[in-house]
Amino acid sequence: MTRTRTLGTLAAVVGYLAFVEFTSGVLQGYYTPMLSDIARHLGIHDADVNWLEGTQLMLSALVVPAFAKLGDMIGHKRMLLISTALTAAAALVLPFTDSFEVFLVAWALMGFYVVWLPLEIALIWSRSRRMEGRSTITAKAAGLLVAALEGGAIIGALVGGALIDALPLTVVLLVPAVLIVICFFVILFGVKESPEPTGGVFDTVGLILISLALVCFTGGLSLLRLEGGLANPWSWAVVALGLLLVVPFVLWELRHDDPLIDVRMFRSPALGPVFLTAGLFGVSVLGAQAPLSTFARTDPSVYGYGLGTTGFATSLIIGVYLVAMIVGALSFPLFARRLSPRLTLMGASILVGLGFLLFLPNHDTYGQVIANMVIVGLGSGALVAALPAAAASAAPATQTGVATGLTNSVKTVGGAIASCVFGIALLNGVVSTAGGGEGTAGSLAGYFTVWIVCGVTALIAAVALLFVPKTAFTDRTVEVDVAPIV
Repeated sequence: MTRTRTLGTLAAVVGYLAFVEFTSGVLQGYYTPMLSDIARHLGIHDADVNWLEGTQLMLSALVVPAFAKLGDMIGHKRMLLISTALTAAAALVLPFTDSFEVFLVAWALMGFYVVWLPLEIALIWSRSRRMEGRSTITAKAAGLLVAALEGGAIIGALVGGALIDALPLTVVLLVPAVLIVICFFVILFGVKESPEPTGGVFDTVGLILISLALVCFTGGLSLLRLEGGLANPWSWAVVALGLLLVVPFVLWELRHDDPLIDVRMFRSPALGPVFLTAGLFGVSVLGAQAPLSTFARTDPSVYGYGLGTTGFATSLIIGVYLVAMIVGALSFPLFARRLSPRLTLMGASILVGLGFLLFLPNHDTYGQVIANMVIVGLGSGALVAALPAAAASAAPATQTGVATGLTNSVKTVGGAIASCVFGIALLNGVVSTAGGGEGTAGSLAGYFTVWIVCGVTALIAAVALLFVPKTAFTDRTVEVDVAPIV
């Protein structure tokens, strides 16, 4: 009877949000099998695909703090609607341009969808405020939402991989745009607004300061990727300026009565390691997507490495990886209850690190790549579900949306840094074709760099989580976790 009541409560809290995450999953999986085809359509190098990923991550890092704070202030559903409308408008541009510059801008603007999950977790936390076992309910709901997300990603990857082998690229790119429009109306008519928004005055100065810092930092990373960028002192100067601009932002936020981001949260023994883990996790879950696709599509008979897969065969690799992510997301609440959320997060990070490091000896066959990605997927699924839920349970009551949003913000910053590093690594030592012409595939040494960086950063995240209080992220310790940041 209790179990039935809990499941009923969970279903009532989640509602139509599962469809929103299904749509988000489609966006994350659909394009990956066709990245090489998009590169050929736009006339760019495989390594330049990382420009698409990097610019979208940069915009994501900019919009998440603002939308998360506005969600707390004026309502999470309202911000879901606005972000969905912006994502739909950008997606409708992609099918109708072959200009790399226009495609790049539209692709970046699609990055608004990254705010969906943190806004949803904050909405669930808000609506479950009077329910017994609030942290458990939120963790289970997060697992279900991530399962819907990854289910959408599986379908998106399989459908995208099949369509790109059969239809013109213009038609293929139109499909997700239509789905986003449908998603807008699902939110409009099916999702209930979060109760008791905090209100207040928006911290515009804080937004400007953090935006300038992020634009300079990520822009400097992009300059480093240009030819000769690593040797250009101006590129490094822009990166350094971005880091320095964080200082006035922090000073402003510490003095502000209602800050955009309560930077004291980074000093919390529970939240600080969670944010660090999110940033390190972003390296692999965001930065490694494009390299995985291009490695699988690379023809070994021409370049001496790769799998030479078709679009559909590539989507199958991604599909197996996403199934593993679903298993990881749904298993997290079970292991967290038997062990603890902290130990489960550590185990998930170790799985991600182990899976990527296994690429070093095992990358020659289709089966080896799939086995590696299953291990990575189990850990990644647990982390995607657990990080925003953990942040919500340990955050101050007025900063729930901001805390969940910060897990995404620092994750996207980690992904942006990785995208820059991986782009440079893949472009360095580009392989030539057998005929002596200029190749379009990245270097094998570059892929080794990707796998090592992803593996090591995940293991560092596991070590960071050792410093989290043993009973963190549970209902009985929420006040203990929050107290140090007040």
